[in-house]
Amino acid sequence: MDILEPGLSELVSRGLTSGRLNFVVGAREAVRDAEAVFLCVPTPMGAGGSADLRAVEAVTTEIGDVIPAGCALITKSTVPVGTSKRIQAMLGRTDVPVVSNPEFLREGTAVEDFLGPDRIVVGSDDVAAARWVGDLYADLAAPVVVADAASAELVKYAANCFLAMKLSYVNSIAELCERLGADIDLVTEGMGYDRRIGRSFLKPGPGWGGSCLPKDTSALVRVAESVQYDFTLLTSAIEENIAQRDRIVAKIAGAVGGTLAGSRIGLLGLAFKAGTNDLRDSPALAVASVLGALGAELTAYDPAIGGQLAGMTVVDDPYQVAKAADAVVVLTEWDEFKRLDWHYMAEQMDGDSVVDTRNLLEPRQILDAGLSWQGVGRPRAALRRKVAVS
Repeated sequence: MDILEPGLSELVSRGLTSGRLNFVVGAREAVRDAEAVFLCVPTPMGAGGSADLRAVEAVTTEIGDVIPAGCALITKSTVPVGTSKRIQAMLGRTDVPVVSNPEFLREGTAVEDFLGPDRIVVGSDDVAAARWVGDLYADLAAPVVVADAASAELVKYAANCFLAMKLSYVNSIAELCERLGADIDLVTEGMGYDRRIGRSFLKPGPGWGGSCLPKDTSALVRVAESVQYDFTLLTSAIEENIAQRDRIVAKIAGAVGGTLAGSRIGLLGLAFKAGTNDLRDSPALAVASVLGALGAELTAYDPAIGGQLAGMTVVDDPYQVAKAADAVVVLTEWDEFKRLDWHYMAEQMDGDSVVDTRNLLEPRQILDAGLSWQGVGRPRAALRRKVAVS
């Protein structure tokens, strides 16, 4: 499996061995005898920020005349409100119900999330078809929300955009912590005990990215514009996300004396989050791009990323990023980085700055290695190591 996803290879192997899973070339061949067809194709950000539905439209056209009567055509892909009606019109058939069944899987835990979901959402203007699709998940013992097609399509966007706004909010609070001398870890701990808020998505970082949040926030803004609604709350969250990247770049510049041109920066982490090899809209790459544009020389390591990337040297040993580095920057929250020998890292570096954009490392461990540590939303004064001068 080219996708780094715990449990996926084993799941596919079991399916092939048991004969319950089969791969064919061509959608027409796959659907001929189906009772249910799931559309799980990409809907990336298109021109102007709207969802690009060309893959959805292409496969609908491809299978439209061979899909069996009574077969449910189910959209798993994240699609704008109105797509079910659009697919139904493209099919030109009344004997094939179209059902929206959005997925809520996190990269890195997708198998676990599918087998133990928080909820199942199904929606269609054919209520019986929606309930039938909901029954497919009966063994998972999860609550099932049966809705109309428009509501089901909007649920996915509403959920993802809420999470994006939550992340932008906590990054803004982290910035306030730095300016006011508060500690974001203690602030979010206090917030997290409130059941109305919860603990998830309360960790500051270099910004949010990945395959879903950037495109879904942009798509919902475009959807809102199409019905003459100015979604300022969401657009502000998007703007804050860009501002967070710029704040991280400024933090790194400060760590190397203010001038990035000619500075050697070691980057730990490139994937948009730990547990994946996905670089799509990675905040790590966004930060790296700005650093490179400002003249920094970049060396990077990620346990899931090999090969070369434009604008940087990618190495296969985390200790190589420290060699002659003026600063080392943690950009992805891989646990492996916690276990590095930071005394050895310090010996390799020319500078002494560690910028931990994920608040992943134990500051005292870094300080004891003779390095300075700077996180996000954490007070530096309280963490400054006392140095005896003789």
